[in-house]
Amino acid sequence: MKQRFAILLAALWWGSLTGVGFVVVPLLFMHLGSPAAAGAMAAKLFSAQTWLSTACAMLMLLVFNKKDDAAVAPYAAAAVKFAVAGLLLALLVEFGVAPRIVSARAEGANLKFWHGLGSAMYLGQWLCAGLSLWRLSQPAADAAPAASSPDKSR
Repeated sequence: MKQRFAILLAALWWGSLTGVGFVVVPLLFMHLGSPAAAGAMAAKLFSAQTWLSTACAMLMLLVFNKKDDAAVAPYAAAAVKFAVAGLLLALLVEFGVAPRIVSARAEGANLKFWHGLGSAMYLGQWLCAGLSLWRLSQPAADAAPAASSPDKSR
C-alpha cells in the first residue's frame, strides 16, 4: 500500500514537471503576444509547480519514514535520496534563482545566466522525480533480494 501511494506521488510529481516545463510554458511563449507576458505567466506556473513538487516530495518522505518498517527500505532508499535532491532543487530555484531572474530582468543584469541556471536546476529536479518514479515502480521481484526467492527444487 505504501509503495503504491509513493508511486502515485512520484508520478504526479514527474508528470506535473513534464507538463509544465516541457508543454505548457513553451506553448505560452508560442501563443501569447509578448515574451514579457509569457514570462510573467510562466513564473507563476513554476512557482505553483514548486509547491506541488514540495508537497509530493514531503509526502514521499513521510511514507518512507524509517521508523515504520524495515522491509520498505530496499526499494525506497534510492527513491528517498532522489526525492530529497529534487526537493532541494525545487526550493533553490524558488527562493534562490527565481528572485534573481526577476531582479536581472528589472536591472538589466545577467538574465541569460540566471535563466540558464534555473532551467538546469529544473531539469535536475525533473530527473530526480523521474528516477524516484523509476525506482519505486520496479517490479517487486527486482527489488527483493535474491535470497528471498522461492526454492524451485520442491
